[in-house]
Amino acid sequence: MSPRSPLPPPPPPVELRSWPDRDARLADRALALDELGRRLLGGGRLALFLLWFFLLELGWSLIGVLLISLGGSAPDPLMMLTGLVTAVLGIGLLVPAVWLTVRSLRRDRVVRERLVLWAALDRHGPTDARLRAPALSVCWLLLSFAMCGLGLWMGFAVPAGVSRDDGYGLVAYGMGVALILWITGLTGLRKAVGHYRLAVRLRGGGRR
Repeated sequence: MSPRSPLPPPPPPVELRSWPDRDARLADRALALDELGRRLLGGGRLALFLLWFFLLELGWSLIGVLLISLGGSAPDPLMMLTGLVTAVLGIGLLVPAVWLTVRSLRRDRVVRERLVLWAALDRHGPTDARLRAPALSVCWLLLSFAMCGLGLWMGFAVPAGVSRDDGYGLVAYGMGVALILWITGLTGLRKAVGHYRLAVRLRGGGRR
């Protein structure tokens, strides 16, 4: 399936299920879980996660030119004019990046809900083992943890390292960068940990 193709639908209600046998049900379950797992943690989803993060940081960096010029001890009119232009460009990037990030989070919630429904339908060892996706899960976990750590460090280092001559604009810009890192990292950690817990729960019980 392409990234734009519809998500696998949830399993039908109990009264409408018409699988001829358990093997047919497990086959449909495996197809749905593989596709939903790819939509949640796959390489394409990770690339989009990093792209939205890059757009958020780029948009805020363009706005930061204006913040730094306004927060200086002796504002330069030319720098302020440049900052106004870059701030407009930054807002033009930041607003759609925020919208796309929120849209992705909502889509992830739908994917996870359907994945849980399909996972609860039955148990099958090989399919459930593939769902763990250990390499991708570790990649999400380490990357998100690094973002959280860098954001936390910047949250303390920027205010402590800025002198009075630098002005408060630089502090506001640095704290914004740290906040984007922290929030993005937390969303990635929540996804990786939640998926791992679900996969472990599947492996821990039920029929094989």
